[in-house]
Amino acid sequence: MQKNIHPKYNEIEVVCSCGNKFITKSTYKDSVLSIDVCSQCHPFYTGKQKILDTAGQVDKFKKRYSKT
Repeated sequence: MQKNIHPKYNEIEVVCSCGNKFITKSTYKDSVLSIDVCSQCHPFYTGKQKILDTAGQVDKFKKRYSKT
């Protein structure tokens, strides 16, 4: 195995635009990583997801693949 070819694996602080902060490990070179969306503010994880149904596509899908 070659030596000194692997990137350094350091602890970094991840800061979301909603204000949530957490520590993780990464090969990211800086000590702070800024992100736009995290699990605390993403609509899928918070349960505030909105499904935009254009022309009944969701109903059509449910009708087609529902068990009869």
